[in-house]
Amino acid sequence: MQSVDVVIVGAGPIGLEVAAALKAAGIAYVQFEAGDIGATMGWWAPGTRYFSSPERIEIAGVPMVTTEQDKATREEYRAYLRQVVRAHGLDVRTYQRIVWAEAAAGGYALEVAPSTHGVGGPEEAARGGTSVADSTRWTCRRLVLAIGDMHLPRLVGCPGEDLPHVSHYLADPHRYYGRKVLIVGGKNSAVEAAIRLYRVGAHVAISYRRGVFDSKRVKYWLLPELEWLIEKRRIGFFPETEPAEIRADGTVTLRSTARGDLGTVDADDVLLMTGYCQDPTLFEQLGVELLGRERKPRHDPATMETNVPGVYVAGTAIAGTQRRTTVFIETAHAHAERIATALQGGVADVPEPEYGQQAES
Repeated sequence: MQSVDVVIVGAGPIGLEVAAALKAAGIAYVQFEAGDIGATMGWWAPGTRYFSSPERIEIAGVPMVTTEQDKATREEYRAYLRQVVRAHGLDVRTYQRIVWAEAAAGGYALEVAPSTHGVGGPEEAARGGTSVADSTRWTCRRLVLAIGDMHLPRLVGCPGEDLPHVSHYLADPHRYYGRKVLIVGGKNSAVEAAIRLYRVGAHVAISYRRGVFDSKRVKYWLLPELEWLIEKRRIGFFPETEPAEIRADGTVTLRSTARGDLGTVDADDVLLMTGYCQDPTLFEQLGVELLGRERKPRHDPATMETNVPGVYVAGTAIAGTQRRTTVFIETAHAHAERIATALQGGVADVPEPEYGQQAES
């Protein structure tokens, strides 16, 4: 069994920012990540761009420069995160998953197992759980959960959702060339997938349960492009519909959300871009209270400490499964200083983060 003062779970942007703040404060820590650094970005489609400008998603005082002086792609941002780790000499144990956490004498006990991939994403869906045969035990006085919020796909719940040609993740757009693709959803991931697949030569249609797209839920530079493509009938659009059944023969039955009647469309591939949910297992194991429909972990925003003494939460993880409250990298920077200061017995004097409020998805 190994011991350390603080364990950080998760090596996404805010988890790394917390680690840099702890190192600067001289606080002994170890950081575990189930996959590689910034693992969630690994299952985004190649070339996906961030909504926020580089200046807003820089972390730990390390400047970020993009090739085209534009918003960072996932590739550029993952390279940037590696640069942050090197610049600060951070201790990140990648491919190490926390499979169990519980209170122990003077702190917390963790079971850490080797992992082949990060939490969530297509690899998780294909390979299932992690073996604990070679797990090790760690203890710590304090625990920081920077686990993110995109772990499990938000299921549609219709027959055929588990068929091989159905996915909740956009792969490399090239693989869809010449194929009929039905995209289900109407927010950022669905809109971006539709435009990119159209441009590589796929035959694209969108099924959305609402009649129009919400400009507050779609990147501002994408929505006009999609609306033009729909107007010119280059992308098919089935408003106020949802999938009732997906069949192995390449057809999908759509149900009208307004009238209840049914129609059929052809699809070689079905992309269910309906969002993702947080896996709250670690919160539940530790006894963190989860609030409301979103199951947000209860915490003190001045210190980021949860209702369980010594357990802290950082980054997008504070919002649970985001529905109304939206937390981004750029609105979570303050978490690192708050946690580092709290671990030293103080309260950081930093502004309250501005979290966006959105309608129910």
